[in-house]
Amino acid sequence: MAFFEMAKTAIKTLVQRPATIRYPAESAKKTEISRGHVTIDESRCISCGSCQRTCPSQAIVVEKEAKTWQIDRLRCVVCRACVDVCPVKCLFMDTQYTAPMVTRSTETVMITYVKPVKPPEKEEGKA
Repeated sequence: MAFFEMAKTAIKTLVQRPATIRYPAESAKKTEISRGHVTIDESRCISCGSCQRTCPSQAIVVEKEAKTWQIDRLRCVVCRACVDVCPVKCLFMDTQYTAPMVTRSTETVMITYVKPVKPPEKEEGKA
């Protein structure tokens, strides 16, 4: 009986279209929830380090003193945990896939966030 099941599956796969796409020749379908790669808006990052602490693969390194944010694309598992935990929402998932990498390199971004100036406090009792 198992032979007939196998023959049925083999004939079915010969008649149907392939389930996969030929990626370099045909582009992959991209939707709003596609996970391509993590992108940062360096003007909004406050160097809190929550993305670094949350990253399960330890692909992100935030250095507060140097004001840098680094990601190792080969270690990143594109889980979106860093995007979800970011308090200022400076990280987001880009739907574009990155090009294949041949050598290991880290992407370093200089954080350009400038803390807003506090307005001067009004003193009570003085006119």
